[in-house]
Amino acid sequence: MSIPAFGLGTFRLQGQVVIDSVSTGLELGYRVIDTAQIYENEADVGQAIANSGIPRDELFITSKIWIANFAEGQLIPSLKESLRKLQTDYLDLTLIHWPSPEDQVPVAEFMTQLLEAKRQGLTRQIGISNFTVDLMKQAITAVGAEHIATNQIELHPYLQNRTVVEFAKAQGIQITSYMTLAYGEALKDPVIQQIAERHQATPAQVTLAWAMQMGYAVIPSSTKRANLASNLKALDLTLSDADMAQIAGLERGHRLTSPKGIAPNWD
Repeated sequence: MSIPAFGLGTFRLQGQVVIDSVSTGLELGYRVIDTAQIYENEADVGQAIANSGIPRDELFITSKIWIANFAEGQLIPSLKESLRKLQTDYLDLTLIHWPSPEDQVPVAEFMTQLLEAKRQGLTRQIGISNFTVDLMKQAITAVGAEHIATNQIELHPYLQNRTVVEFAKAQGIQITSYMTLAYGEALKDPVIQQIAERHQATPAQVTLAWAMQMGYAVIPSSTKRANLASNLKALDLTLSDADMAQIAGLERGHRLTSPKGIAPNWD
C-alpha cells in the first residue's frame, strides 16, 4: 500500500490540545499524521512534530487543500503556506479536501495544479477526499488514476460506502476511512461489543481492525493517552470471517458528515 494503514487524525483539535495529542501519539509510536488547511491547526501540528525530534523521513504527513484555494494560481501558494506552518519542505500526501461546490472550479483545474505540486516536489503523493464515483472519473480523466493515491471518505460500520469503494479499487485507488468509529456510535454497538469480548479487545480496536482488514487506511484521533495507546493495538488484532460478516451486516447508509453547500450528490 502506498498509504500507511494506520495514522493519527487531528480533526477538531486545536491549540495545546492538538499539540498534546500529536506529541503523545508520536511518543507512543504513531508516525502518520493527518491534518488539513481548514482545521486551522497546521502550525500547532508542525510545532508538535518539530518538538518531537523525530527525523522527517520517518514521518508521513498528510494535509488537505481547502475549497477556497482551488482557483488557478492559488493552490500551490496555499500548499507552500501549509508547508511553512508544518515546518517541512514537502508533504507525503496532499488531498483535495472536498470537491468544488457546484463545480465552481472544474475538477481538471484543481487536479492539474495538484499534479504540478507533485512534479515540483512539494508533495510525494496526491489524492482526493469526499469524491463520488462521478467526481473520481473526472479526476482520473484529468491526471490519470496512477497519480491518485487515495480517496479519503467517511466510512464506518454504518456507512460502508460500497459503490465508491468498488470503483476506487477497480482503478487501483486506495480508500482511507475517516470517522471509522462513527463519532463513537460504533463503540456502543452490541454486535461490535460481542466481537470485542470474544477477542478480549476494545470495541474501538475491533472497528479499526475491521477497516484495516478491508484494506482501508484509518486515521482515528484522540486526546487521551490511554485511547491513543489502545487504538494502536488494533494493528495486532485479526478478526475472523464470521466477525467480518457480522460487521458487514451493520451497513445502514447512516451518513454523519454532509456539510450544506459543500457536499456533493452522494452515491
